Amino acid sequence: MMNISNTIRYIGVDDLDIDLFESQYKVPEGMSYNSYVILDEKVAVLDTADQRKKIEWQKRLLDTLDGREVDYLVVHHMEPDHAACIAGMAAAYPEMKIVLSAAAAKMLPNFFPDTDLATRTLIVKEGDTLALGIHTLQFIAAPMVHWPEVLMSYEQTEKVLFAADGFGKFGALEHEQRNTDGTLADWACEARRYYFNIVGKYGIQVQNVLKKAAGLDIRTIAPLHGPVLTGKDLSEAVRLYDIWSHYDVETEGVFVAYASIHGGTKAVAEQMVEMLKEKGAKKVAVADLTRDDQAEAVEDAFRYGRLVLLAASYDAGVFPPMHDFLYHLQIKNFQRRRFALVENGSWAPSAGKIMKEMIAQMKDCEVVEPMVTIRSRMKAADLPQLEALAEAILN
Repeated sequence: MMNISNTIRYIGVDDLDIDLFESQYKVPEGMSYNSYVILDEKVAVLDTADQRKKIEWQKRLLDTLDGREVDYLVVHHMEPDHAACIAGMAAAYPEMKIVLSAAAAKMLPNFFPDTDLATRTLIVKEGDTLALGIHTLQFIAAPMVHWPEVLMSYEQTEKVLFAADGFGKFGALEHEQRNTDGTLADWACEARRYYFNIVGKYGIQVQNVLKKAAGLDIRTIAPLHGPVLTGKDLSEAVRLYDIWSHYDVETEGVFVAYASIHGGTKAVAEQMVEMLKEKGAKKVAVADLTRDDQAEAVEDAFRYGRLVLLAASYDAGVFPPMHDFLYHLQIKNFQRRRFALVENGSWAPSAGKIMKEMIAQMKDCEVVEPMVTIRSRMKAADLPQLEALAEAILN
């Protein structure tokens, strides 16, 4: 449990059985679906949970309410992992109002076609407030972080930002570790992977929300996934979000990503890693795109300022794992990075051409020369060009 206070209670649930979040992101340490209750003169429930954990969530809600009725259900985000229980709540509490944005209200019939909820809604917008007694919620529009209907809310008395999918991370709360000083251990790792794969396309929109938040006295951030943030953890999270949403380089170093069919391209990648280290690269991260988690590769691409991509040619194009990787970068608004390219082909090398074309569609991205072409297996004659490429990407 991570109650924020005696009057703001946590009723979220961990999902330890899920293997893929949003049916695409590996979550070996599960996922949390966060939900909160404010107990005041009026009772407000902030978001619900995924259908997978509905029964467990309902029990936590009832235990926390201890017989009280619910006056308001605040819906910050309509995605089903947070909103699956709306219709059930409406049936259980006939006097309850559903507080949400106009865009979210339009989505209600999409998700609950058999339940007419139109008369139950209370539409709120930027700057509106909801008085509960001692507590007051102030609403903040956060469109496209990462859906168009998203709201955040700021509780004025206890100074809590309920941040929707902002500041979330992969992983169940059961697996959270803390340092000896009480701060979260390595929050950034899975928060970074979460941010760039789910929110990362919308850096401008995240910046807009950060500017609004800067005018508030925020002492706690309560996201819909991951741990509640306070103190040093909160400050560090805001610092990283500012870097990430500006598409700035977080860590000086080089990310080497390769897609090899029979091992020839892999051998070149390993040689390139050694050359980069010898030439003074501060950090070299590596991904085998045929086997490693695609979401982690996307995360590292955004983290570092320089990328070396090595791929085999395939069907007069590029080996599909590399194509998939570059496609993921395109749709996540990847930008402002430098690339070095190595292609491999036994008779008609084509990977480099396709990689260049895909990178050309990304904003402010540069491909350094020389692009190196390998014929099946790396040879002694290829080493000078690889050395030159390593020098070029580091300078």
